[in-house]
Order: sequence, then structure tokens, then C-alpha cells
Amino acid sequence: MDIESFRAYCLAKKGVEETFPFGEETLVFKVMGKIFAITGLDSIRFTVNLKCDPDRVEELREAHEEIRPGWHMNKHHWNTVDFEGSLNISMLKELIDHSYDLIVKSLPKKVKAIYDSMD
Repeated sequence: MDIESFRAYCLAKKGVEETFPFGEETLVFKVMGKIFAITGLDSIRFTVNLKCDPDRVEELREAHEEIRPGWHMNKHHWNTVDFEGSLNISMLKELIDHSYDLIVKSLPKKVKAIYDSMD
């Protein structure tokens, strides 16, 4: 999955916006104002930080060399995923979806009500 496909996939999700809160070289995707994906646009390799259930973090890292502890993130809740490695597109999409879903589940009630009312 290349950066444009990744961007289009993220932006197609409900309530998502792309932002550059850390400067123009760091692309951040948020759902209802909460981060679920971060990528550096000036990196040599295309990697993405994605949120992950802490019960699943180690399992994924042990099973896939492309998945490492989240760079500059809480290592118990975030993974850095190499999108140029051997992970197939369906796995990459599943990891994006998992991150997005974790954030949606953690939204405060008022924000979740707004999210639920969106088409």
C-alpha cells in the first residue's frame, strides 16, 4: 500500500480528518479529533504509527518483523508498521481499521453521539 492509497483509505472513514499538528512533514489522521494514524512524509521508508490493543501488541510484533514498538509513542498502545515490508494489503487495512475502531470506542459519550449521527 502506497502513501496515496493509505491516505484515501483513511479519509474514506467516517469522521476522519487529516492534519499536520507537528509540522508539514508529519501527516496525522484523526477521527473526531483523536489520532489513530501518524506517518512521516520525509522518512526513507513508508511507516505508520497505529494504535493497538495492548493484549495484541506483543503478538503482532513477534509474528511480523514489519511491526515494531511505536516510535515516539506509548510502546504498550502503539505500533510502528512498515508499509513497504511483506505485509499484504488486507493485513495493513486490518491494522488501520483496528486503530480507528479503538479510538472510536474510546470517544466520550457526547462526541460518540455526534459520530453516531454522521452519515
